[in-house]
Amino acid sequence: MTAAILPVRRNLQFYLPQNKIDNWNGGGEHWTQFMNTLSIFFPAGERFFMKSVRNYRNQIIDAELKKAVSAFIGQEAFHTREHEEYNEAMANAGIPVNELEGQVQTLLDFVDEKLPNSVKLAVTVSLEHLTAMLADVVMGDERFMKDADPHYKALWQWHAMEETEHKGVAYDVYETAMGKGLKAYAIRTSVFLAANVIFWSLFYRYYYLVVKSRGEHKNIKGWAKSFRLQFGRGGVFPTLFGDWLSFFKFSFHPWDINNVEVLDGAEDLMKLVDQFAETAKLNIKPKAA
Repeated sequence: MTAAILPVRRNLQFYLPQNKIDNWNGGGEHWTQFMNTLSIFFPAGERFFMKSVRNYRNQIIDAELKKAVSAFIGQEAFHTREHEEYNEAMANAGIPVNELEGQVQTLLDFVDEKLPNSVKLAVTVSLEHLTAMLADVVMGDERFMKDADPHYKALWQWHAMEETEHKGVAYDVYETAMGKGLKAYAIRTSVFLAANVIFWSLFYRYYYLVVKSRGEHKNIKGWAKSFRLQFGRGGVFPTLFGDWLSFFKFSFHPWDINNVEVLDGAEDLMKLVDQFAETAKLNIKPKAA
């Protein structure tokens, strides 16, 4: 197994305050909705990832990779559950999440039904690389979580941390199934390009619709601040361009980008989430006799 570390299942709950769904991030409402829009894709996406890896479970002989696959599936299942709760908060606030999630599910169902398992696994490898890159930004640059509500911040940090932990698992399964030859390279890079086009086309349409549902689509200052964080100097996408390009190296492996240091805060994060649970228990009112 090539991965630097073995993923760890962490069954955490974050008790998200639903009344803060529009403004939990100190970067402003438009940046908050950028992060919220990402969450729309996760429940259906994580289920697709789990299924595409399970398709090859019987071909895995390496004992460590078997353990990693089981941990990967466990982590993704917990991510699905927590982002379903997150998305429910958006739906309750009047954001058209159910419609948009349904479109994502329809697209992934089509991919699942029509494309071969090798391509579906390449889709997972491609989108796992995207999420791992975004996770590195979330964990590594405080600007993107400045003055954030601690519950939402903790959820995103937990998700980012675990995306980092398991970022090599689907790739290792892909190499086990497809090898390291020219055909495997051609499939994964062509799928990566297609996945980027489709994902970001959907993402920015959904992002606009989410902002419009809040009545903020004509707020030029809000858009400008969000796009500075995305595309300005030191923004998300200029920062990630080199890592994005690295996927096209013939010998690429996700752990070529060795950012294991972002996991150093795992223990503190676990303690914080324990505090959320204790606070939640204290706030439960006893039933009347």
